[in-house]
Amino acid sequence: MILILVRTVIIYILVLFVMRFMGKRELGQMQPFELVISIMIADLAATPMAEIGIPILYGIIPIFGLLIMHVIISVLNLKSIKMREIICGKPRILIYRGKIDEQALIKENFTINELQERLRVNNINNLGDVEFAILETSGQISVVPKPEKRALKPEDFNMKVNYEGIAYDLVIDGKVMNDNLKKIGKDYNWLNKEVSKFGMKPEEALVVVLNGDQTIFCQKKEVK
Repeated sequence: MILILVRTVIIYILVLFVMRFMGKRELGQMQPFELVISIMIADLAATPMAEIGIPILYGIIPIFGLLIMHVIISVLNLKSIKMREIICGKPRILIYRGKIDEQALIKENFTINELQERLRVNNINNLGDVEFAILETSGQISVVPKPEKRALKPEDFNMKVNYEGIAYDLVIDGKVMNDNLKKIGKDYNWLNKEVSKFGMKPEEALVVVLNGDQTIFCQKKEVK
């Protein structure tokens, strides 16, 4: 029983390392070669965990082999456009200037109903509202609505908006994020001064965030 637990922990750490090394793509955003490798890793990891009679190296070595294959294919994918097309394929336009390309649908094994479903996911309810729909190599569909159907933007009204940067977490659950303080050019004394305006110390805060517009959100911890 303990042996199974140890083997499971070892395989889990190994798979976690390999998947972390492969990057942070969501499942639906993986390229075909990444999805295949992920499925194979899952299958290889399950066998040595359940079967004590199989040496654990029989699982570890193939998983590392797949990791090496992933690195090689990723490098080829980055360096060569031709290899990228072979490995990942090319995007295909399903709707061009408001007209559905039937041949493209047939080649990609797409039905009209599937196309409508994907458009609804992109908050497009009417086929007539679409100028372009592009099937990406990851399987996702990018949609460009017709000009008159696009959401209004400040520039449409000649409005100027102030620049807003990204938000930085300065305190999480009472722990000061010193790296983020350095990124914004501040120190603990500045943080303490700002947080004291909310009637607390940084260590007493559940969360302190410097928003993109330079305002601060702060909330005190209630549970000690």
